Amino acid sequence: MIDRDSYETLDPENWDDMRQLAHRMVDDALDYIESARERPVWTPVPDQVATDLTTPAPVGASNPAEVYDEFLEKIMPYNLHTNHPRFWAWYMGSGNVTGALADFLAAVLNPNVGGISHVAPLVEQQVIGWIKDMMSFPESSSGLLTSGASMANFTALTVARNTRCGYDVRRDGVRAAPGLLTVYASTEIHSCNQKAIETLGLGSDGLRQVRVNEDYTIDLEALEQQIVADRAAGMVPFCVIATAGTINTGAIDDMSAIADLCARENLWFHVDGAIGAVAVLAENVRDQLAGMERADSIALDLHKWMHIPFEAGCVVVRDSSAHRDSFALVPEYLQRDEDGGGLASGSVWFSDYGLQLTRQFRALKVWMSIKEHGLARFGRMIARNVDQAHYLGRLVEQAPELELTGPIGLDIVCFRYNPGGFDTEALNRLNRNLLNKLQQGGVAAPSYTTLNGAYCLRVAISNHRSRFEDFDLMVEEVIGLGQKLT
Repeated sequence: MIDRDSYETLDPENWDDMRQLAHRMVDDALDYIESARERPVWTPVPDQVATDLTTPAPVGASNPAEVYDEFLEKIMPYNLHTNHPRFWAWYMGSGNVTGALADFLAAVLNPNVGGISHVAPLVEQQVIGWIKDMMSFPESSSGLLTSGASMANFTALTVARNTRCGYDVRRDGVRAAPGLLTVYASTEIHSCNQKAIETLGLGSDGLRQVRVNEDYTIDLEALEQQIVADRAAGMVPFCVIATAGTINTGAIDDMSAIADLCARENLWFHVDGAIGAVAVLAENVRDQLAGMERADSIALDLHKWMHIPFEAGCVVVRDSSAHRDSFALVPEYLQRDEDGGGLASGSVWFSDYGLQLTRQFRALKVWMSIKEHGLARFGRMIARNVDQAHYLGRLVEQAPELELTGPIGLDIVCFRYNPGGFDTEALNRLNRNLLNKLQQGGVAAPSYTTLNGAYCLRVAISNHRSRFEDFDLMVEEVIGLGQKLT
């Protein structure tokens, strides 16, 4: 039974002690980032730590300092050290200090950015305005910050489906379609797009994956032929997805040609720019992205090449009415009172532009990061990564034991150790073992992929802390490990 005379909250029992602990946390956090180069890139989680992290939730309270000490012991050392200058695995940004502190401030303020009259939606609106300007989208277009490009692509494809299929899909559903609703992309498309298409009720057959050219860009002739054949077979083509930086090799589809095709065929033109869209800021990449500004929608990630702390994705949509019509649903408990002057008078309700009503204040870390560094600095960081990718490519070409396994696209380099005398299966096994040894050694952390049957090391250089000498070190380590393994 609750004692009505007691007063218990989740606030600290001693604010001075909590303030000291908070200062210690900030000092440790800054030390962690400042000393990133001194740590291994990756340290496997010990079995005992993994076991400790399976214990039941505590019933009673603990001292906050003791909880923090456990964090220092069991969590911080075994983190995925994306802030390390030689972390090049998969495709992840390396964060920035002000962005991390902004995430803390956002959690302190703790607003819900689904709507309502307060400042956080205005901050998100300004951030989206900056991104629309970056993408050369009109002021009348709309946008939404998302957890990442997976949700951004889903949002855009929802609008495309609801807009270009010739009937009221939102009311009648896909069951009313006169044929299979169909989306087109290359075989190099990111898997999140297939997930989105399946979730939208089209099934995996609703995604036509078109063959690619030798440079891993979509084959435009094959694309056009597939659309014609599918229409003749009774399907309903409604969208083409171009990729601005494929996940395997960083290839950029010919977006001007795809824009022309979509205009002729009345198809929605969507760009998955999770990797490369923000490279419009870089002088040595910008021209490769020509035609992206003609898209109906673009999905992009700010937590990759702009190094905003996770999660920070964005979608921009040219037709803001189509965007809102695809998601807006205003029940009686969310009715707006724009002229009343109360909480419900907020004019920006982002819940009308996506699935989520409850939304975190992720715009603050974007706002503060861009305010601090300016877009030009981000552009220079991107340009340097591209130069580093070509530098690594030259190192690979100069080493007799190494070979490139694909063209260098943007900031992604794929290569393998090949001393000769191995068949494909043995060579793949050798490089898989080599990569495991490289990651376990903590010197560098590339990831992997398979191109034309060849298992290879994949180095995605979206890291503002990387120096050119870091690539010399990795190449030396790869050759040394390869020699030991053979």
